[in-house]
Amino acid sequence: MNMLSPAKNEAEVFIPSYLPKSNECRLFELAWTRQLPLLLKGPTGCGKTRFVNHMAASLGLPLTTVSCHDDLAAADLTGRYLLKGGDTVWVDGPLTRSVREGGICYLDEIVEARKDVAVVLHPLTDDRRILPLERTGETLVAPPGFMLVVSYNPGYQNILKALKPSTKQRFVAIEFGFLPRNQEIVIVATESGLDEARVAPLVDLAHRFRALKGSDVEEEVSTRLLVYCAALIDSGMAAREAVLAAMIEPLTDDPDVRSALIEVAKAVIV
Repeated sequence: MNMLSPAKNEAEVFIPSYLPKSNECRLFELAWTRQLPLLLKGPTGCGKTRFVNHMAASLGLPLTTVSCHDDLAAADLTGRYLLKGGDTVWVDGPLTRSVREGGICYLDEIVEARKDVAVVLHPLTDDRRILPLERTGETLVAPPGFMLVVSYNPGYQNILKALKPSTKQRFVAIEFGFLPRNQEIVIVATESGLDEARVAPLVDLAHRFRALKGSDVEEEVSTRLLVYCAALIDSGMAAREAVLAAMIEPLTDDPDVRSALIEVAKAVIV
């Protein structure tokens, strides 16, 4: 979660603040200008969604966000016929509304959705920029003010949930990761209210936990979890209790792994 406190621009429009790591802001602007679809890849909680929110607000664009899940089908994005007052009416889905009206449509964790979703997206991610609606017989042409952004976590994929190369090659891509230690300390301190001196050991502990990914734990400690942990401490909770609740329990259900992580925490958190 590469983030800082919320800010406002000169027109008093709320803009979620964001700390750039490289040239991602410039790349987003160029993709928007040239009407290129964008793929964000990186671990959970590293700032992908905050980045999209920041860029949408900075560019003054409406943002439609869809959190993808196992049951999300193409019809959930495009729309369907529903009964209303005894009549059958067509109701646009979030993707269709975004194509009609313009703005950014952000599909978070795209690999979680059903496979038919990729089929719907393909015509929008090449030079046609169209959205065929078979149920209504319409073919919508995306306006210049429409942009498709998707994200996924490469480290959380398996054979059944992998983004196909043929799909990935339809997007300009940005890789996200966790920030360097000093920058992450600043972000966590700013977001939580806890002073940097007390945040530093939490970040160091997170780095130790992250080194265990693939052996003892499946996921890394996100910056989001660090903020939660620091916020609990800032509210008066003991540091070790906060670490257990916000950094260890969310990572594993295995009692042996849990005990091992607690021992690591004891060596870092006084």
